[in-house]
Amino acid sequence: MKKLILSTAALALSAGMALSADTIRLGTEGAYAPWNFINDSGELDGFERDLGDELCTRAELTCEWVTTDWDSIIPNLVSGNYDAILAGMSINEERDAVIDFTQNYTPPDPSAYLGMDEGIDVTSGIIAAQSGTLQADYIAETGATLVEFATPEETIAAVRNGEADAVLADKSYLVPIEAEDSDLIFVGENVALGDGIGMGLRESDGALREKFDAAIQSMKDDGSLNELITKWEVSSTFE
Repeated sequence: MKKLILSTAALALSAGMALSADTIRLGTEGAYAPWNFINDSGELDGFERDLGDELCTRAELTCEWVTTDWDSIIPNLVSGNYDAILAGMSINEERDAVIDFTQNYTPPDPSAYLGMDEGIDVTSGIIAAQSGTLQADYIAETGATLVEFATPEETIAAVRNGEADAVLADKSYLVPIEAEDSDLIFVGENVALGDGIGMGLRESDGALREKFDAAIQSMKDDGSLNELITKWEVSSTFE
């Protein structure tokens, strides 16, 4: 999933223990369907909205949601603007050196290329990706030319208007877009990136992480997590 470039100044900020607050604030992007998005009623919706609400119920926590731009999502956590991240964030070593993670709540989601010509060579073409993502990092290490955009919508627009040959993104994000636009097709092979998706928390909030870990495990144990994954079609289910 997504990879962030973090500023030293932002990471130096500290915050108090989340469990000392009456309400736990959950941070998300609100712009990455079906994981998290704003629906036609102007409300936060998606897999992670359903998941976060259920996790808070099981952990006996009062929670509220906060939306933020992707590029600032970890700095805002560290500075105390919210207490946990649910935003399709892959667990990786770089992030884990700065924040803490729960166990994963989905297995790794394959990434895929979407373009307008099945003859595209994704290893040498111009490939779009959202800035600060695992996909952007992957493209930069191949022979392709990377073009980065602030939002996932802009990466799709770049393909449609000819700025890019294809976009590389989470396949769960691209599937409904491909289904609705006959000009767009999947090209190349799927790419396996990341170690699964987890909640991000400040390293000082170990007690809160334990509560959410227990809640995630209980949803794995009773099958309700797989039911949510199937409902929203965000990834493969846990075996």
